[in-house]
Amino acid sequence: MSDVSAHPATETRAADSTTLAEYTTLRLGGPAGRIEIAASAEEIVQKVQQARLRDEEVLILAGGSNVVIGDAGFPGTVVLVRSRGLRVVAEDADTVTVRVEAGEPWDDLVAATVANGWSGLECLAGIPGSAGATPIQNVGAYGQEVAETIVGVGVYDRAEGTLGRIEAADCGFAYRSSVFKYSERWVVLSVDFRLARSPLSGPVRYAELARTLGVEPGDAVPLADARAAVLRLRAGKGMVLDADDPDTRSVGSFFTNPVLDRQAYELLRERAADLGEPPHWPGAGDTVKVSAAWLIDKAGFAKGHPGPEGVAISSKHTLALTNRGGTASTAALIALARDIRDGVHARFGVPLHPEPVLVNCAV
Repeated sequence: MSDVSAHPATETRAADSTTLAEYTTLRLGGPAGRIEIAASAEEIVQKVQQARLRDEEVLILAGGSNVVIGDAGFPGTVVLVRSRGLRVVAEDADTVTVRVEAGEPWDDLVAATVANGWSGLECLAGIPGSAGATPIQNVGAYGQEVAETIVGVGVYDRAEGTLGRIEAADCGFAYRSSVFKYSERWVVLSVDFRLARSPLSGPVRYAELARTLGVEPGDAVPLADARAAVLRLRAGKGMVLDADDPDTRSVGSFFTNPVLDRQAYELLRERAADLGEPPHWPGAGDTVKVSAAWLIDKAGFAKGHPGPEGVAISSKHTLALTNRGGTASTAALIALARDIRDGVHARFGVPLHPEPVLVNCAV
């Protein structure tokens, strides 16, 4: 899950620089061959089609909060998604369906749903970037996932050159994944969310959030209280963008929580016997999800652990890798990520996988 709250760059900024570091929350990334601004779904399609006619690769970039771009940059066309807006497209006594443009800043959307008394997104406050990125990653936090409320995704099909809609059942939603994540075929243009008409949140599922709210897991709370509590928790972990806090110069959680089958989990327990029971939760089927933060910490990579060129693990959150000095290279960040991945595997035999999208770089 990407956790840093960020608004997309303005048109003025986009026109002033071809260095992609300007458009990512990590402040890392080399030059683009070309940068195009798309302020509507029609312009997004147009820019992608024009790049195809030039036989150029295309990178779709919105808030830049869940992407790591290599020092060589991206040689093709980068389309900066700056579409905005949301509107009600269906409603009844109990629910409302909202269509949101891909470039709408995510936390602005969450704030709007809370203000309107629409329940379903309140625990996803502060998650970075744009609405259009959320189905790609099946964004989730504090007990909610967007897969629970998405009913359809408006797309441009690059292979067919057509506009379409993919229903939620066909989106292939899984833990931090979807049919969109590893495919360049689909360009997300809009997302439809079906939300409950309620002044209260859904049942609070996440124990840390329940403690913060002073309620029991399963209780409901006023929407505004849930959102405010989530934002406080994120700020305490350096997960709300702050120009004065170098811990927020990151992509949020760099590694996903490993999902292990029962045999692999039992092997982990054996290797961690001297440390106590690894924090874990039930996964899909007979799998077990374990805490990547715990594995990283117990493998010897504590908060603040330094890497080359001023990159480091956040001093507030073990899963965040930061460009603390603001002058590091992507290569330095990747070197730190590899050290952590290899160290965890050597100590526990568990593989770690990056959560952000990696462009012209690899861990």
